[in-house]
Amino acid sequence: MIVIKTRTEIEIMQEGAEILSQMFGYISQFIKPGAIAKDIDYYAEKFILQKNALPSFKGYHGYPATLCISPNEQVVHGIPGDYVFKESDIISIDGGIFYKGYHVDMAYTFIIGKTDELKKKLVNATYKALYIGIKKAVPGATIGDIGYAIQSYIESNNFNVVRDLVGHGIGKNLHEDPQVPNFGEPGTGVKLAKGMTLAIEPMVNAGKKEVINLKDKWTVVTADGLPSAHFEHTIVITENGNKILTTYKYIKNNNY
Repeated sequence: MIVIKTRTEIEIMQEGAEILSQMFGYISQFIKPGAIAKDIDYYAEKFILQKNALPSFKGYHGYPATLCISPNEQVVHGIPGDYVFKESDIISIDGGIFYKGYHVDMAYTFIIGKTDELKKKLVNATYKALYIGIKKAVPGATIGDIGYAIQSYIESNNFNVVRDLVGHGIGKNLHEDPQVPNFGEPGTGVKLAKGMTLAIEPMVNAGKKEVINLKDKWTVVTADGLPSAHFEHTIVITENGNKILTTYKYIKNNNY
């Protein structure tokens, strides 16, 4: 069931999105060579709790951490542990918070220091694909319009969108209807309407689209071992277009 949000609900989600965006800004100062994934997770949780919010991910179906931190060939759902960030890594970080009864969700892929041209091109294309998809998220358009726009742009750059993982509606539940794939056909799927809140999140592989789950039952990696990138915003469909609730403006080492 798709839940249309009221103005009050959207205002609450905007407040939550501001806290989540500021959290990404706060942890960004620590993301550099030598940083340890579990320390970044600790800083994130501390920040969220101080803002009278809760981590959306921690405890969700048993997930053990506040953030998903996924280096290089890890696509999503990497559990923060003892991994030490290295020069040339790309690190995808996904986080969500629960604030005043509503969830918001966002992700960003950090480039650590200088990296190779393939990773740079991959991260850049995934970032641009996010906004290309968001641009299509307007009243009267369809979920297929979003997916087609993202897929077309990514494939024109000789990369592939992941098919096994998708974006989603968001609100009182972390994952709500509708699903928002990063592939599709124009004019197909659910029609978008004012008040719908969506988490749009292209997940893009440098190589083949296939992914596998590791033994921890959470971490998803590329099947061919090539790198992957991930960006995500929470948005709301408005009367004439959309509004992006989350923002990257606080990220200190923002590449864009």
